[in-house]
Amino acid sequence: MADGTGMSQESIHFWQTPPLAGVELLSARYIEQRFVPHVHDGFVIGMIVSGAQRYRYRGADHLAPSGTLVLINPDEVHTGSKGHDQGWLYRAFYPQNARLESLLQELDISSSATPSFSETLYRDPDLVSGFYRLHQLLEHNGQALEQQTLWREMVLALFARHAKVRVPTRIGREPQAIARAKDLLLTQLAEPPSLEALAAAVHLSPFHFARCFRKATGLPPHAWLMQQRIARARALLREGCLPLAVATQLGFADQSHLSRQFKKVYGVGPRAYRDAGAQSPLASGR
Repeated sequence: MADGTGMSQESIHFWQTPPLAGVELLSARYIEQRFVPHVHDGFVIGMIVSGAQRYRYRGADHLAPSGTLVLINPDEVHTGSKGHDQGWLYRAFYPQNARLESLLQELDISSSATPSFSETLYRDPDLVSGFYRLHQLLEHNGQALEQQTLWREMVLALFARHAKVRVPTRIGREPQAIARAKDLLLTQLAEPPSLEALAAAVHLSPFHFARCFRKATGLPPHAWLMQQRIARARALLREGCLPLAVATQLGFADQSHLSRQFKKVYGVGPRAYRDAGAQSPLASGR
């Protein structure tokens, strides 16, 4: 896991994105920054990408090295400063309480009160990797369908592992809803609806819909959609369409995005696939 940037100067990017309304996001490189004792009214879910951070929390000093997950409960005093000569590279989520409480209800997490984390520092590579990927998707305008699905998956995993909440195990089938959702996705390959919009269209909660969809297809909705895009791209390439036109028509970020995804499935790039089809006897009329 690396951002591909050096640690030569401080930088801060703080933003929100519509697919995850109510969740503030931070990507920062801190060197000389020193946070005085302070609190947040909601949870902090942070990742140390490189370097190290020192902080005081619940009366103890902590050193968070690269690759660790830093969790702060609401209204708990903490500080922050560098734990490495070159500072620390940091990404964090700050979900508003109302947004998180609504999500926990949707996830069917049972608790008499809002769950909390007993520890603050975790070495959990799976969670760090997942939250890091989600953070990048939110920073670089990934599709809402994938962002909203991954957000739910990561929050559920986080609270199940480290807040000791009960994870719902029953998954329904909902065949009519899944069939309707597939039809909607196939008619909107280039500009698919968000997870929340798709779930609303088939009258299910987003989390329940995403779980049912994965059970029925073996894939989350955004991954299933990508498979349909790639299959359609293959058909267009066989008809002689240029890769750039195919990427534009099917809503890929750019031609290189199409190339990466196409090669993952077919083992060859779209241009080579198109060229091979153009040279076949059927394509040339022989």
